[in-house]
Amino acid sequence: MILQKIIALVLALQLTVGSAFAPTLNLSNNARTTILKATDDESFSMQDLGNVGFVLLAGGSGSRMKANMPKQFLELKGMPVLHHSLDLFLNQLPAACEKAGLKGPPIVALVLDPKYQPEYQPIVDKFAGRLAFANPGVERQGSVENGVNKVAELSGGDCTFVAIHDSARPLVTIEEISNVVRDAKEYGAAVLAVPCKATIKESEDGSTVLRTIPRARLWEVHTPQVIEIEKLQRGFEKVAQEGLEVTDDVSIVEAMGEPVKLTLGEYTNLKITTPEDMDVATAILNERKIEIVDLLS
Repeated sequence: MILQKIIALVLALQLTVGSAFAPTLNLSNNARTTILKATDDESFSMQDLGNVGFVLLAGGSGSRMKANMPKQFLELKGMPVLHHSLDLFLNQLPAACEKAGLKGPPIVALVLDPKYQPEYQPIVDKFAGRLAFANPGVERQGSVENGVNKVAELSGGDCTFVAIHDSARPLVTIEEISNVVRDAKEYGAAVLAVPCKATIKESEDGSTVLRTIPRARLWEVHTPQVIEIEKLQRGFEKVAQEGLEVTDDVSIVEAMGEPVKLTLGEYTNLKITTPEDMDVATAILNERKIEIVDLLS
């Protein structure tokens, strides 16, 4: 009963919070846009993705799922978690861009452990020239750098921006991606995020409260995170030279003292971390009436 209430709350948040924090569309002349209908009473600005490469991170172990395989391979609504993002980037986004008379993403770099790559080789072959493997690094930052370098290499410089996405977030929408790309093209870097709902306490010893951090200033960060490739590569060099510790991709931009735009996302863009998350994600996909997709058909 408790889980059912949680699922209902998550589904309701998209309506209640989305309207309260709805951003104003920025239809700048330097970014080609087309207005698409998102629902019967809502529209959004579809962006041209012809100069945006995608890095899909799928190299994690997912130990907190307590499963016998990495979480990106667990079945979610009839297909692996990873396939939801692959379908979005390789099929749905290009179709949405084509419908709007725009270009879709030219390259998707799939960061995947080499031991799983043979199983995914048929999918790479089907989308030859648009999908390629990149190997994971020791840490997330190394995986991202390998993926970004693969996008830069295969695009021949045509991709000037990269969208970095965690495959454990299979519920991101086309509208969210378009909005964060729009903001990145204006600011040089942007990240999907939502206002933090929980009260956050800071503690030095893990036992007693040091202080309560003002919630109005806190945002929960999601993916994709979209960054200008040249800027990100400069950031990689700075992090390596100075031994900086960064927790996500836009943290590299922050370390350079450059701005990062917060793009309002959706609370439904949750990260699959625990078994309970799979139940919530399934409920959201059922609400969206998502159909099973065979990437080899």
